[in-house]
Amino acid sequence: MKRFDLSLYLVLDPDLCRPLGMVETARLAVADGVTMVQLRDKNASPAQMIETGRALKAALHGTGVPLIVNDDVEAAIAIGADGLHVGQDDSDAQTARRLIGPDMILGLSVETEALAAAVDPAVVDYVGAGPVFATQTKPGHKPPVGLDGLARLIAATSLPAVAIGGLKSGHVDAVLKSGAQGLAVVSAICGQPDPRAAAFELSEAIRRARS
Repeated sequence: MKRFDLSLYLVLDPDLCRPLGMVETARLAVADGVTMVQLRDKNASPAQMIETGRALKAALHGTGVPLIVNDDVEAAIAIGADGLHVGQDDSDAQTARRLIGPDMILGLSVETEALAAAVDPAVVDYVGAGPVFATQTKPGHKPPVGLDGLARLIAATSLPAVAIGGLKSGHVDAVLKSGAQGLAVVSAICGQPDPRAAAFELSEAIRRARS
């Protein structure tokens, strides 16, 4: 049985994380509330991805927080990552599942109700739904769906969903009411002067919304 908590899902951005580095940013954020970490670096070489991923895996050891690798099957396997996340324009989910095997967590981005409805729960473990709002951390992203669109995406799939796209602590209530199990954030933690405090603010908002 795969165990993971989508409540506060940190997607690392190498540029935003530059002041502290991705490993230290993740370590601090996990210390105060982040429940999943994704390594996303579209410009890294395979060797760089593996090096960073292994350092992240070591930093997360003992925390129970899974490390997910974005769109790089070979790196995910070499790192010994807990999971892989693919987009609609990346390798297809069926192929990714075949390559990573049955035990690794597999996430898939969905931007439309049709895509959400088409996800096979026998292959994919969770969906990333959005973008909810426009964001500068992913150039060329699909049109924002808004909070109403987010609710429709989540209703179209039986899988657990994490919302992504321009989300801050002020969006927590509305996102959780849409049916999402959590929020995926980039700039709300990466590049903040104190990633630990930023993670705490978000995790406390999630805790309050659920209480």
